[in-house]
Amino acid sequence: MQLTKYDPTRFINRMQDEINEFFHQNGNRGFPAVFDEMESWTGMEWSPRVDIKEEDRQFIVTADIPGVDPKDIEVTMENGILRIYGERKIEKEEKKKNYRMQECSYGTFERLFRMPESADSDNIKAKGKNGVLTITIAKSPETTPRKITIES
Repeated sequence: MQLTKYDPTRFINRMQDEINEFFHQNGNRGFPAVFDEMESWTGMEWSPRVDIKEEDRQFIVTADIPGVDPKDIEVTMENGILRIYGERKIEKEEKKKNYRMQECSYGTFERLFRMPESADSDNIKAKGKNGVLTITIAKSPETTPRKITIES
């Protein structure tokens, strides 16, 4: 099973890399990158990175969500779709500081994953610790492998 995230901006990202490489080659290092602030003009939300692992009796979903209180994360599963939703909030606004660069993303996020039919939506546990959200989804008992004893 391979789950991949659909990224409608993949083409734009690739084009951005090629344009930036063009302007930064041959010693033109002083020229500013063309789309350095792409996220700000596309209005894109930030997206935490997620790993999904399948074991014999369960699926384990691990999401890197640093700086977000587990109480501010919503995990649901409906019609086979696992949804992780939340928001990373700015603690306090600093009006006196002039940022030269700000890479930390803030705002809402949402990740959706279609889980296999074997995922038991009634048996899900979620735990948040040290910026990592771990979701354990048991497999339905009728789909877990079982050893058959051969009689002689």
